[in-house]
Amino acid sequence: MGLITALGCDADIFFENLLEGKSGIGPLTRFDSSNMTCKVAGEINDFDPAQYMDPKDAKRSDRYTQFAVAASKLAVKDSGMDLDSLDRDRIGVIVGSGIGGMETIEGQAQRLFASGPRRVSPLMIPMLISNMASGSVAIELKVRGPNYGIVSACATGSHAMGDAMRMLRLGEADVMIAGGSEAALTMLGFAGFCNMKAMSTQYNDAPQTASRPFDKTRDGFVMGEGAGMLVLETEEHALKRGAKIYAEVIGHAASCDAYHITSPDPDGYGLVMCLKNALKDAGIAPEDVDYINAHGTSTPYNDSGETGAIKKVFGEHAYKLKVSSTKSMTGHLLGAAGAIEAIASIKAINTGWIPPTINYNTPDPECDLDYTPNVKAKADVKIAMSTNLGFGGHNAAVIFRKYEK
Repeated sequence: MGLITALGCDADIFFENLLEGKSGIGPLTRFDSSNMTCKVAGEINDFDPAQYMDPKDAKRSDRYTQFAVAASKLAVKDSGMDLDSLDRDRIGVIVGSGIGGMETIEGQAQRLFASGPRRVSPLMIPMLISNMASGSVAIELKVRGPNYGIVSACATGSHAMGDAMRMLRLGEADVMIAGGSEAALTMLGFAGFCNMKAMSTQYNDAPQTASRPFDKTRDGFVMGEGAGMLVLETEEHALKRGAKIYAEVIGHAASCDAYHITSPDPDGYGLVMCLKNALKDAGIAPEDVDYINAHGTSTPYNDSGETGAIKKVFGEHAYKLKVSSTKSMTGHLLGAAGAIEAIASIKAINTGWIPPTINYNTPDPECDLDYTPNVKAKADVKIAMSTNLGFGGHNAAVIFRKYEK
């Protein structure tokens, strides 16, 4: 597992910070936000791409690609894989991004309008397209298996893992490096989300309290940036090379609300179908799930709708489940959210600790589950589910199980 986040670039440190309830959200500094309605974000301020790739290649890559390469190399290192001893034709890469090279789009548009078309970089297109992170990771690692990008807004990271799992099931690869990356903290990206009134505006003076999933006083999400990547492989391949196995990926499902381009279906039909199909794919009953790392964006509609869907699928067991939203600490990483939240789910299985939902102070009658408020909780987590939803009505769920031979 590898990640680049505002809460750390090491999976253990990242999870320790989550358990301690630390927030990676602060005042926005990447550009002047004085005329923005939201002025807070989960920024990464100490990232040096030259630590992970040739400086010349880094300059020719968008920030979202740099994050993806870094997280992938950290994941491969953590996996203990010796790529030279493996069949690189059987190692694939799926990296998703909700938006892709937003920094490149904004910068090159400014060049165009200020100086004319001849000043637009010939590298603009390969830098901004949403599949370039996946291609760049493969080039850096020299792996030639199945390779493509996924774009499904905030469900992207979970879809990438689901597709990777299916590649392994189908025998298309032995190893898949999968996850998501996002770097949309630019003036253009930020203005777009602000003007659609999706982000928090009431807590600019107290940034660490701005993301408050499931709390009655929530007023919008907080943007974050970063990447999360996981090395998935067949059990046979992992055992053969003596890998440390963190968890087993046992289920995935995807669906669409077919309702609205930005608002979730108030009846939750699509999400309910997705969660049920994920359980079916995993071959488990609702009562077998111990923990849900919820999408939990801190928006009024998402949190109540997601709560309702969980209750419809899990029935009385919904009130026995541990649920939390780590977005309360990381912010919302859009296309990378599912990947870093998968890592948090797996760490919960490995450690027996549930990360809290911080800033949960005022209960909402429509959100009445156990969201692990403010303080971590000890629990025997054998099975964890991670859920993600995206604009366009996209729903995704991935299920992980404690690995036992």
